[in-house]
Amino acid sequence: MVRYVIGNWKSHKSSDAGRGWLDRFAAIYRPHPDVRVIIAPSMVSLESIALHLKGLELDNVFLAAQDISPFPKGSYTGAVAADLVKTLAAYAIIGHSERRRYFHETSQDVVNKVTEAADSGLVPIVCVDSSNAHAQLAALTSVECDRLLVAYTPVDALNFNIPESPAKVAETVLQLRQMFPAYPVVYGGALFPGNVRAYLQLSALAGVFIGSSSLEPEPFGDICAQAALSA
Repeated sequence: MVRYVIGNWKSHKSSDAGRGWLDRFAAIYRPHPDVRVIIAPSMVSLESIALHLKGLELDNVFLAAQDISPFPKGSYTGAVAADLVKTLAAYAIIGHSERRRYFHETSQDVVNKVTEAADSGLVPIVCVDSSNAHAQLAALTSVECDRLLVAYTPVDALNFNIPESPAKVAETVLQLRQMFPAYPVVYGGALFPGNVRAYLQLSALAGVFIGSSSLEPEPFGDICAQAALSA
């Protein structure tokens, strides 16, 4: 089974800082055929990071947009359509709890964004919490998207920086897999090199979704190495 390690830089790192991160990561990264590494820089630096990553030629390292517009290309001031990022990124993060909390995104917004991503060839990484997982994923049944990742990101773990126990994560992931068996599920929430191994060992889990531990290449590289050992 393919293992995913997704690093979300959120609203951090200029283009220069991101390129420097990649250079340091390249020095320690050891690719594994069954581990797929996905990095999500800010939208403003995505093109610069994509060009730099192409030059480094790192196997199994891909980029994700942190968000996309729910609309296609056109007269939508300030929006970034999926078609505009599809040559730079392979994935798009959609429905993150911070988008719902601070930008008041709805389940319909998520559906529209997944549709745009799928139509453009991007793989959606759809973030869900235990309180909204069924509703959000059920709403996607009408979308023609055969490639999709589910990121289980419980709000409490993100807000209080306390991870859910591996047992609780395993229970929730099993429920998600039973409802939507076609979608691989990754877990995100207060994961660090010192605690990630227990989650990578969960058989139903396809990988991990990393926030603060992705901001420096060394801890993120450590997590990638641990994923390789569990692949």
